[in-house]
Amino acid sequence: MIPTNYHLFDFLDFDASLAADESLWTACRPTAVTVRGGDLFVTLPFQKQQLAADMAADGSVPRETYTLLIRQYTQGIVRLFVDFDGEGDALPVEEDDMLCISPSVRRMPLNLEAGEGEWRFFTDEGTLRGVINARDAQVERWSNLLPDPQETFDLTLFPDGTRAVHLACYDHFSPPRYDALPLAFCRRDGRRGRATLSVEAAPDECFAGTGERFAKMDLSGQSLYLKNQDGQGVNSRRTYKNIPFFLSSRHYGVYYHTTAYSKLSLAHHSTRSVQFLSEQPLLDAFVMAGDTPEQLVRSYRDLTGYPAMPPLWSFGIWMSRMSYFSADEVEQICRRLRSEHYPCDVIHLDTGWFKTDWLCEWKFNEERFPDPKAFIERLRAQGFRVSLWQLPYVAEEAEQITEARAHNYIAPLTKQQASEGSNFSALDYAGTIDFTNPEATRWYQNLLRPLLEMGVACIKTDFGENIHLDAAYQGMEPRLLNNLYALLYQRTAYEITQTVTGEGIIWARAAWAGCQRYPLHWGGDAAATWDGMAGSLKGGLHLGLSGFAFWSHDVPGFHSLPNFMNSPVPDDLYVRWTQLGVFSSHIRYHGTCPREPWCYPAVAPLIKQWWKLRYALIPYIVAQSRKAVASGYPLLRALIFHHSDDPLCWHIDDEYYLGDDLLVAPVMNSQNRRNIYLPEGTWIHFFTGERLEGGRWLREVDVPLREMPVYVRAGASLPFYPHEVEATDQMQLGEIALLTFDRTYRGLEAAWPLWKQPSPRT
Repeated sequence: MIPTNYHLFDFLDFDASLAADESLWTACRPTAVTVRGGDLFVTLPFQKQQLAADMAADGSVPRETYTLLIRQYTQGIVRLFVDFDGEGDALPVEEDDMLCISPSVRRMPLNLEAGEGEWRFFTDEGTLRGVINARDAQVERWSNLLPDPQETFDLTLFPDGTRAVHLACYDHFSPPRYDALPLAFCRRDGRRGRATLSVEAAPDECFAGTGERFAKMDLSGQSLYLKNQDGQGVNSRRTYKNIPFFLSSRHYGVYYHTTAYSKLSLAHHSTRSVQFLSEQPLLDAFVMAGDTPEQLVRSYRDLTGYPAMPPLWSFGIWMSRMSYFSADEVEQICRRLRSEHYPCDVIHLDTGWFKTDWLCEWKFNEERFPDPKAFIERLRAQGFRVSLWQLPYVAEEAEQITEARAHNYIAPLTKQQASEGSNFSALDYAGTIDFTNPEATRWYQNLLRPLLEMGVACIKTDFGENIHLDAAYQGMEPRLLNNLYALLYQRTAYEITQTVTGEGIIWARAAWAGCQRYPLHWGGDAAATWDGMAGSLKGGLHLGLSGFAFWSHDVPGFHSLPNFMNSPVPDDLYVRWTQLGVFSSHIRYHGTCPREPWCYPAVAPLIKQWWKLRYALIPYIVAQSRKAVASGYPLLRALIFHHSDDPLCWHIDDEYYLGDDLLVAPVMNSQNRRNIYLPEGTWIHFFTGERLEGGRWLREVDVPLREMPVYVRAGASLPFYPHEVEATDQMQLGEIALLTFDRTYRGLEAAWPLWKQPSPRT
């Protein structure tokens, strides 16, 4: 049996039973480096390795030669591109579904300087941007000390002209016992397959980003499989939103431009390396450097696009459950919201507005919603917008199935038996809408158009994490489409919504690189538990470090435990999750059992006050949103956005900034206590006015249920709406006040008399 203790059988996932059909090819010292059109073209021989634990070069097999392109951009970005399946000097694309490169990002011509055993390259102003094989040349000179060193490709990049990013060229015990390889590809059955690229990691280096990760803030020591799937909660390695981008505490980041299933080891398989493995024989990596995480996220957005600004009403309260089943039921809910003076802007209809619950046919049930246009108009007259659930699959029983099959609007199955892609859900759908087919895209938009024309304001683009992998899509092979599918799906719904209503917005669950352009996204099906709340926040923080400006979550969690549908939600969880929602970019109530506040009578008066506070904060949230769509900031920010040089902040995932000035520490337990870290600076408690110095922990802080730890930077002024409203339609934006947090601030109730917190009834 072949040992599996080195790179060949470890990170690269070689199957020992197929070993005779698999081979690994590693990059050697370049034979030539040239400049053409301002880009560097590096001619790299690749040597087949022996199929053994000691992966020495297999000298019996001739080398194969491929070309690595190095391209420098402004904004401190350098690109590495190699196509192991192309012919000749393949060139990377500058625009596709994911890439939406900002005009501020321009190519910078490179100049080459050759020396003894190395090449250095510079931009026109003379800034060093990289060195090829300098250390390898030293190995040659030290060969008397290191007999028979194996040749390798050595590259150091300086993306911003300052910070060094090294490929992991010497991550081994001794050649050829490798734990990581700088650049390599694999072959199976004679075909080129997986490709890998590795970067050196420092012993104390921390990592974040990679999408919606339900994990600690520092991701070092983890290997992640970047494959979108139904997360079925927020407490596992599964996730709805994988983004092939990470950033490092050493102030660099990497975006891997691919749709392929990929593997990312963040100092896990080897603590000396960050290793990326693509299930595609192509590598296209943008390496960027900057002074702050915000600069790195901004560089990522410069490549993949900036978020759009959602409409004002979207920042109000959204009310939902799974599900409302009739116009009468919805209108009864809305009348009670208004009569009891709960401010609210959106009523969401989930799975129950169709003829049959869950049977998505994009049409209202004619008996239970007899005049949907008039129904929507009546709600709109009261200040409510309507949001509708649907999904991108067509059921066997759907009235559109014959048309969809006849015109290939759903991708035809290529085999009858169940496969990896067929049983992606507990629900059985006949096919996936093929958004690689322009006719299918228009067909889907025409399903949405009548709904939007009758007054629907938002489409919930649920699902989209998985597609039928045993189907033939017009424009892409299924395994390459699966991750990208969320982007094609959401863009299609977003654009028709914007065209018909004039306002661009969706409510989406899945995501891949570029989806941040089409807000907004929520965190999926969290359990209505404290760990569900904590997992949701972790996912939102990492998503904000992955290019997304806007994020929400189901208050107070989606499903119940132990009974999925009907176990009651505890009152304290309902309040604490409400507080988190008030201090999020968007707030929606949703779940498997009733979520309306009067269903929780002991705390309903308390909830009403927090909703009123939400509307008072909307001017601040909108102002910070405008900043977020033009920068690298999200609304909900991990502490490292403002304190990246504070090592503690790379390990804090239960506190965050909302915008520039609010530091939020939600309570996520029934003990009403928590430890709070105050970063450097002077802080004023938002509710009490207490003035505190930072750079320290506050231990075992007691937080009664009607309170929440929120701190404001001393000296900040927050735009604030001082009047009570029942919807954003009633807000007169010319009447915005300022809350100034100086030595005269004595707490929220003194500054805003409407803040009168009732105690919960026991």
